[in-house]
Amino acid sequence: MTTLERLGRWLSPLERFAARHPKALTAAMLAVLSGSAVTAFAVGPLVPDTAAIPRQTVVEALPTLALEDQLAALAQHNLSLIRHDSTRAGDSADALLSRLGAFDPSFAAFLRSDPTARLLLQGKGGKRVELQADASGRVERLVARYPAASADLEATHFSRLVIEARNGALAARVELGKYETQVRLGSGQIETTLFAATDEAGLPDIVGSQLADMFAGEVDFHRELNKGDRFSLVFEALTADGETVTWGDGAGRVLAAEFVNGRKTHQAVWFKETPNSKGAYFSFDGQNKRRAFMGSPLEFSRVSSGFAMRMHPVLNTMRKHNGIDYAAPTGTPVRTVGDGVVEEAGWKNGYGNTVVVRHSGNRTTLFAHLSRMDVRKGQRVEQGQRIGAVGSTGWATGPHLHFEFRVNDQHVDPRQLAKAAETTKLPTSAFKPFLAKVDTAKTQLAVAATLSEGVTGAN
Repeated sequence: MTTLERLGRWLSPLERFAARHPKALTAAMLAVLSGSAVTAFAVGPLVPDTAAIPRQTVVEALPTLALEDQLAALAQHNLSLIRHDSTRAGDSADALLSRLGAFDPSFAAFLRSDPTARLLLQGKGGKRVELQADASGRVERLVARYPAASADLEATHFSRLVIEARNGALAARVELGKYETQVRLGSGQIETTLFAATDEAGLPDIVGSQLADMFAGEVDFHRELNKGDRFSLVFEALTADGETVTWGDGAGRVLAAEFVNGRKTHQAVWFKETPNSKGAYFSFDGQNKRRAFMGSPLEFSRVSSGFAMRMHPVLNTMRKHNGIDYAAPTGTPVRTVGDGVVEEAGWKNGYGNTVVVRHSGNRTTLFAHLSRMDVRKGQRVEQGQRIGAVGSTGWATGPHLHFEFRVNDQHVDPRQLAKAAETTKLPTSAFKPFLAKVDTAKTQLAVAATLSEGVTGAN
């Protein structure tokens, strides 16, 4: 009888036992394994000290290829160079390719001749270009990303121009890509203006604009800023195919913010009661930050003449100034400060191009000296909507916006009325998810506050 046959006869009873008593066999195996584990634990300390084991150094020469052979092997690999740059105003095809380290006359000719490829150098500069070229500088692929052409999509999508070889010939196509967002933190300190502080902190302009809008009902960013005021915020940074957007605003919504103005701290968080509801900024106690009227029709400017008696710049006589003048460059966007309906949109004597908006409660706002009007009589407008641009039409000695606020046809100081405007509180049913949002915001803002001045970081 062979050894294999004897082993089979010995295992047969064990197989029959396993078939009749599987649970018993399982318990037995666990007991064996447990015992092994205990034994291993027990004998573990008896392993010799590795420091006492003799050591030996082995030196072995490795064969190397001759330099010529190494270069020949390297030449068999197809090397590609990927470079990034942005288009500039007045760029030519050759100038752009030269900056990107590519020399390819046929590709440059294609950029000049193909209708779709020509979009790369048309319009404003600032298109983000990614170019892939081989070791000789011949272009293999070019991708350009820039704002979507449609105004309805520019906030959520971007255009992607792709130029590459297909079936041995160059071809160009334009695709539509969707922005993705990354949550980032930022902080800064006021030295002169809010815009200067956000620039110093490396934050997009739109972030500073949203920050001003969030607290416009509590802080007059034209007159009440102090050197040393601080802010911390959480915001969405836009990315296109994984790259941070460098054109336009470059940022999405501010999600939470804290602004320390003098000795008073103001806080706000963005919250939507349901995915389909309209979101708004709320203080941490659930008070809606959106008042019936914003504090200013311009995002940033300088008050050149307040609501008081003054020397009229044209008539040279002391007269009551029934509004506020904001000094700003021609073309600066002008926004309606509240929801309403356009009552007038046209030329109005010394006011020049003028828009008048009627609001609830028999209140009206007037915007004068506009260089352009973007609304028409009878049109309904929402708070923050652009209605025109700063100009110097009518009796204006320079570009500025003249802004009036009337209640029952009586002039009222717009800055005081904005602070006293009505607001709403968050419904009790939404408080539980809202408080969870606030807790997250507090943690993020605490981290943001620790960032060094002028530095932003990803959350």
